[in-house]
Amino acid sequence: MSRRFLISALAALVCLHLFGQEKEKLVFTPQWMAQAQFAGYYVAQEKGFYADEGLDVKIVHHNGTRAPEDRITANPDVITTLTLPQAMELADKGIQLVNILQTSMNSGLLIVSRFGGDPLQMKGATLAVWRSGYNQLAFCVAKDLGLDYKFVEAADVVNIFVAGAVDAALAMYYNELLHIRESGIEPDEKSVFRFSEHGYNVQEDGLYVTREFYEKHSDSAERFARASRRGWEYAAEHQDEALDMVMDYVKKNNIATNRIIQGLMLQEVLRLQLDPDSGEREFKLREDMFNLACEVMLRVGLLSAPLTINQLSR
Repeated sequence: MSRRFLISALAALVCLHLFGQEKEKLVFTPQWMAQAQFAGYYVAQEKGFYADEGLDVKIVHHNGTRAPEDRITANPDVITTLTLPQAMELADKGIQLVNILQTSMNSGLLIVSRFGGDPLQMKGATLAVWRSGYNQLAFCVAKDLGLDYKFVEAADVVNIFVAGAVDAALAMYYNELLHIRESGIEPDEKSVFRFSEHGYNVQEDGLYVTREFYEKHSDSAERFARASRRGWEYAAEHQDEALDMVMDYVKKNNIATNRIIQGLMLQEVLRLQLDPDSGEREFKLREDMFNLACEVMLRVGLLSAPLTINQLSR
């Protein structure tokens, strides 16, 4: 047997070993139904960025009635998205989490009035909020400003808002506000209270795992975060292609929407990812925003004790 043949055979065996290795399986469960809010993860999946990192990722969407914090506590081996206030509230309850990637750098949260009134002047008004959670900051603001809102939980805040069943609704720039406008209601500026413009600019979506999971699988968690960041960066540079992927996931999950809405959502989500100081995608928690959230949540009793950013850091 010639030396050249042996070298070729060994090289073939090495390639077979490398490419034949079984990829590590991970489950990623976004906090909401399929939509452009999660475009970067769809891109990472469809462009093979997770596979490039040796990961076999299963993206599991839920119907929006179960809070993501319930899923991560019931199954500590999943990766999920949470807003910063959600993660902080869980940490206060003793559930140890690790932020492996921060996608949101600004708050997209707002309160919109149904009847043209100023949300800050609507003391005691009925406010539609999400049954599945994400309401921590709204509760903080209402309590902080003495608004005494009556919270009405709903699976779909847009429907009861448009029907006139509530005075106001909690909404996102990139989601509910778009659907409200699509319904034919065009709120004027005095009808919209944007949290980010009134001293409550707190980061929202980030990727979280339990600390137990991270300590056992830090390498795979980091690889997932790296591929996800790559997906978001690609989505920012190739928005039409990313939108194609979003629409595929929307159709697969039977979500009633359209390309125009999802395109506007993608643009807004990408805008909210830009750091307000640097104008860049930093993909990290900001200590000043963390401390702001902690201060407000302590003030209204949503936290029992101060937290530090290290409690959610790697």
